[in-house]
Amino acid sequence: MKEKVITIKPKNISQKQWANLLLEINIMKTAWKPYGVDMQISAPGLKNILNWGRKINEYTRKNRRSSKKLEQNQEF
Repeated sequence: MKEKVITIKPKNISQKQWANLLLEINIMKTAWKPYGVDMQISAPGLKNILNWGRKINEYTRKNRRSSKKLEQNQEF
């Protein structure tokens, strides 16, 4: 099958928007992989943005509730 190429050239994009765009494209890449679509992404700063975007926040990790049932208050 012939290789298909897409070129995206965003203009007037902020750094935060650029990071979000690359993260969204990476989500599409991982979602489509089970269907046989293999995408190659190349962009300036891609590796650092993906490493930053996939980190689990320390706050979320510590404060996540478990699925265990909470005990009832002993006063009532």
